[in-house]
Amino acid sequence: MIIISTIAVIVGGINWLSIGLLQYDFVAGFFGTQASIFSRLVYIAIGVCTCYVLFELIRNRGKIFLFSKKNKTKPLPSEKETQNNQPQIHTNNDILE
Repeated sequence: MIIISTIAVIVGGINWLSIGLLQYDFVAGFFGTQASIFSRLVYIAIGVCTCYVLFELIRNRGKIFLFSKKNKTKPLPSEKETQNNQPQIHTNNDILE
């Protein structure tokens, strides 16, 4: 989701750059006018994506993790391990293997 949102924010930024420099709105040019329902839906979608990316930036203290690994939790101990609370003794052969 963050990758799609980041791409949408980049596209929105490029559109605003073209409006500022060239006085041309790519979204409105593609869908006819700014008042078109499709143009408005694109503007709304890019705005929602921008809010999402902003929320992620605040939550992650200024960092965006596009490709993050899921946190892997340790498996729960089995019944045998919980019943046997005695420490295990390792020999030198165990360490070398």
